[in-house]
Amino acid sequence: MNLIDVSNFIDKVLPKTDIIMVVLLIICGFYYSFKTRFVQFRMLGGVFKILTERSNEKEHISPFQALMISTASRVGIGNITGISIAIVAGGPGALFWMWLMAFFGGASAFAESTLAQVYKSKDGTGGYKGGPAYYIKKALGSKLLGAFFAFILIITYAYGFNGLQSQNITSAFEVYYNMANPNSSISFMQSHWPLIIGAILTLFGIWMFFSHHTKIGKISSLIVPFMALAYIFLAIIAVLMNFEKIPMVLHMIFQSAFDFKAIFGGFAGSVLVIGIKRGLFSNEAGMGSAPNAAAAALTSHPVKQGIIQSFSVFIDVIICTSSGFLVLFSLTYLNNIGVDGKPILTALPLVQHAMDEYYGKLGIHFISISIVLFAITSLIGNYYYAQANVKYLSDSKVVMNIFRISAVLMIFIGSQMDLKLAWSLADLTMAFMATTNIISLLLLGSIVSKVLNDYNLQKKQGKDPQFSASKLGIKNAECWD
Repeated sequence: MNLIDVSNFIDKVLPKTDIIMVVLLIICGFYYSFKTRFVQFRMLGGVFKILTERSNEKEHISPFQALMISTASRVGIGNITGISIAIVAGGPGALFWMWLMAFFGGASAFAESTLAQVYKSKDGTGGYKGGPAYYIKKALGSKLLGAFFAFILIITYAYGFNGLQSQNITSAFEVYYNMANPNSSISFMQSHWPLIIGAILTLFGIWMFFSHHTKIGKISSLIVPFMALAYIFLAIIAVLMNFEKIPMVLHMIFQSAFDFKAIFGGFAGSVLVIGIKRGLFSNEAGMGSAPNAAAAALTSHPVKQGIIQSFSVFIDVIICTSSGFLVLFSLTYLNNIGVDGKPILTALPLVQHAMDEYYGKLGIHFISISIVLFAITSLIGNYYYAQANVKYLSDSKVVMNIFRISAVLMIFIGSQMDLKLAWSLADLTMAFMATTNIISLLLLGSIVSKVLNDYNLQKKQGKDPQFSASKLGIKNAECWD
């Protein structure tokens, strides 16, 4: 079987696995929202107090750094190009369905990150390791299923997604090459620039991947807030520049979202399905990735990290909304229909033209910088997730170093290639990964409730909640007793 056959097979299987995953993610979001009495909103007010908690333990990742690592992975190229694609393919109403899924998805994020904290383990370097593989093994007693999850996550994030992030960073510079060489017969990918960019990214990967795990948290905590706030700020300015369009844009969003004739006339490609998929794939709530960062944080009670990871979902949706508004408030979007009735621009070019409309060439430069920063922080977050699962499979330093070398090589390979097959393969493995995690979450609802009730009881007593697993009769949670 050649690569074309593999690609065709994946293209046939992927829609079916996507539907199963989306349905399960929706069920999980609804289940935990009602089971926890919408903890993602009810306890949101305590987020900033938890984030400012400090510890003298330098070997551990702080709650804020864990939030930044998970946000780094959630916030990526898809927050710019993915939202543009969703709006063009499904219509402005895709934003509404994305908002709705974030509303419920925050509860799934709370559940999986709380469980990751409960069942975390010491990693041998003074810190903690954990995630779905660990709570599948410890709470459900399935070593095989835990190993399967760990293996699938490593393939998805270290090789699939990181190769794609590297390729996206490289392609962000293509616009400058074309501006400098408008009449060149040599394309950007045929020039020496991808090699140079790939070499720089590889050196960055070596520096990050072979460093102590706390450096990943520190770098993310510096880049992510600046990157996110700057992007949101420019989106707000663009909306204010077009203040009179607010009623029109909101009308477009809600009219498109509830165009039931269009929805049920072509369900698979409808605004509802596209919006839900974009929201779920972007915020990653319930997919089993963010808990790997949540488990590493030093905190006094698992629920604290669950609340923080719920907040991360809302950071992601704000950035996605910023991208959506940048597009929808522009004349570029309104005039984006060609003579054949098809859109002229989509993905990154649509966002670039919209930014050019608002801010001129400065807007294009900002988007290029945003893409590079989004992709770099995603490289960091994705690697961290994969590293935690390599530790689950093996404590061998040799295995870890082989993994690090291969992860660095994938960054260089990704920068040189069009990874359509890798994208499809990563989508497929992600579907298996998410499905495994969601089924586990649905089976562990009683544990989540027990831990949450303990936290609420201590808060009512005026205490700073301290967790004891043995007190609640929870077994295999050795880090808490």
